[in-house]
Amino acid sequence: MNGQAKLDRRPVLSAGLLLGVGLGGFVDGILFHQILQLHNMLSAVRPPTTVVNIEINMFWDGLFHAFTWAMTALGVAALWRAGLRDDASRSTRTFVGALAAGWGLFNLVEGLVDHHLLGVHHVVEGPGHLKWDLAFLASGVLLLTVGLALVRAGRADDAAADAPAG
Repeated sequence: MNGQAKLDRRPVLSAGLLLGVGLGGFVDGILFHQILQLHNMLSAVRPPTTVVNIEINMFWDGLFHAFTWAMTALGVAALWRAGLRDDASRSTRTFVGALAAGWGLFNLVEGLVDHHLLGVHHVVEGPGHLKWDLAFLASGVLLLTVGLALVRAGRADDAAADAPAG
């Protein structure tokens, strides 16, 4: 940019956060709900022991996946718009940091609300579920911490891009 205008990090940050929330939700739904089959959205209150409960859980899992798809689609749209802007940051560290932070936020919010406040499901249903739920929250804290560190480090990328050529 040769010092003509300061790079704007907000478009890349918002796109990365939205994509991080959506993709983090997809990892949760695909890995824990479908591949490992450790839980469903309501499996703590509607154990999948009857056909009716399985159908109810499948419906709520579908709503969960619709939410993660919507966040991902919004993130792609935001990233597209950011790419059209000449003043948008192009820092990989900023973008990857925002992705990690979004995934961390997903894990923290989903873990606190669904596992602890509402108790609608746990990472692993059954005895000893608390250790798995706490590990899930810890993964959210770790992802958020790493993400924020990368976003901060990305400031140097933008400062270098803003510096006059010489």
